[in-house]
Amino acid sequence: MVQSFILIQTGVGQAAAVAEQIRTIPGVLSAEDVTGPYDVVVRAEANSVDELGKLVVARVQAVPGITRTLTCPVVNLS
Repeated sequence: MVQSFILIQTGVGQAAAVAEQIRTIPGVLSAEDVTGPYDVVVRAEANSVDELGKLVVARVQAVPGITRTLTCPVVNLS
């Protein structure tokens, strides 16, 4: 299982609606509104890196209101 954080920038005033819609996507563990350079932080999981990429490109980036995403895969360094 591959997990990642997806950092999302949205249009002004659209963070809550974007997070709400993303929470309904299979594979999304959480989607939270935040402050700072990003508007929503998502934690997601998939069976492989390829499936994670498909989740981000086909499902997450298709949500209206998103202007940019940055995907950060979780790694185990121990």
